[in-house]
Amino acid sequence: MKKTVLLFLFFCFSLIGSAQATFGVKGGLNFTFFKVTEGDFGTNPDIETGYYGGVTVDFPIDNGFHIQPELLYKGIGDFRFLNAPIYLKYDIYNTLHILVGPSLNYFFDFFSNNFKVRADLSLDYDFSSDLSMHMKYTIGLEEFSPNVLFLGLGYRL
Repeated sequence: MKKTVLLFLFFCFSLIGSAQATFGVKGGLNFTFFKVTEGDFGTNPDIETGYYGGVTVDFPIDNGFHIQPELLYKGIGDFRFLNAPIYLKYDIYNTLHILVGPSLNYFFDFFSNNFKVRADLSLDYDFSSDLSMHMKYTIGLEEFSPNVLFLGLGYRL
C-alpha cells in the first residue's frame, strides 16, 4: 500500500511541474449496494449509507481533456478505507464534465484482501468557478465487492 500511495503522489507532483493544476476539496454521502447477502453488514444488508471527503487535483491536457487524481477517505458502516481514483475528465460543456477511470482502494480492515481496484464513472456540474456538484458511480469488479453511488460537493482552492 505504501508503494501505491508513493507512486500516486509522485504521479501528481510530476504533473504539477508540466501543467497548470487546480487544487480542490470534496466531500459528501455515499450509498453502498451490496451484491451478496451472506455478509453481516448491520441491520440493512442491502444498502448502507456512509460519507467521504478528501482532496483533488485537476491537470488540463488539451481540447477539454484533463487528468484528475483524487485521494479520499471513506466510511461505510464499520469499514474505513482510502480511495485514489485517477480520472480522465472531459468537458462536455463549460459547466458539465464526465470523468472515467480506475479507482484504487485500500481497506483498513476488509477481511483479508485490503487492496481492490474498481471502475468509476462520474458527472460533475460547476455552479461557479469555485463550487461544483458531483455524482459518481463505482462498480465493484470482484464477486464480493459492492457498487457505490456518491453524491457530493467540491470546492476549488
